Amino acid sequence: MKAFVFPGQGSQTVGMGKDLADAFAPAREVFQEVDDALGQKLSKLIFEGPDTELNLTENTQPALLAVSMAVVRVLEQAKPGLITPARCKFVAGHSLGEYSALTAAGTFSLADAARLLKIRGQAMQKAVPVGVGAMAAILGLELPDVAAIVKEASGAEIVSAANDNSFGQVVVSGHKAAVEKAVALATAKGAKRAIILPVSAPFHCALMQPAADTMNSALAEVHMNAPSVPLVANVIAEQVTDPARIRQLLVEQVTGMVRWRESVMYMKTQGVTELIELGAGKVLNGLTKRIDAELTGRAVNAPKDIEEFAATL
Repeated sequence: MKAFVFPGQGSQTVGMGKDLADAFAPAREVFQEVDDALGQKLSKLIFEGPDTELNLTENTQPALLAVSMAVVRVLEQAKPGLITPARCKFVAGHSLGEYSALTAAGTFSLADAARLLKIRGQAMQKAVPVGVGAMAAILGLELPDVAAIVKEASGAEIVSAANDNSFGQVVVSGHKAAVEKAVALATAKGAKRAIILPVSAPFHCALMQPAADTMNSALAEVHMNAPSVPLVANVIAEQVTDPARIRQLLVEQVTGMVRWRESVMYMKTQGVTELIELGAGKVLNGLTKRIDAELTGRAVNAPKDIEEFAATL
């Protein structure tokens, strides 16, 4: 049984999706739809850079959506009914990838999802002044150990676990000084590595509340259908199909922890044996292997990948 998963921020590279656009009309149509929805030539930025512009959160988020949906549209042309119970049990996405998952499953239109992610990226960047917040990856410690560390490191300032990515890989987020204290504590407590990440804002922590408020308003204005297959939501690591509940969880996701490890394990308990990553890069494929060696992971993002995968459906 398959689940389709969709990557989040950090998977972007200049030139991603260009081979799809060159090879397939449905992919070109996706990039044009996103450009039209945003009133911005985002496709040119995706294909040509510069990376400094692509890495701006407000561009990165709709850009990764566009690449994921280009893959989906090409696969759907080859195999209609791709995101249906006959072909997959769940969809899931890492952070912004949740919007890609929901678009693939028919909850959002592509245009609405692109506009929502543009708003989300802008709101997340504006929520905290540059230099006030930080994020750090802690490798070699498990979530309970990191939870104890952030509790010790926080006081007047905020730091919390932001991403539980896999066994031994937890990302923390919050005020810069508190994150730096957590890094020092993690190192002292035996972490293999504890490193500050090159990000522009402290995502998935309480400092993002202004962005959550913005998304609450933005999502209230957008029509949402029930997804064609259940979403395994980041903040609860369980399946959900009710559009009102999904809307609420997308708001909570802005400040809440991305429970990716638990989400993958949940999908396994529900009978999933293959996680197919649709979109840029192979980050989630790598995490799948670290979370459970019994699960099969596969990244599908290049024309050859699509042809080979479509032949298995």
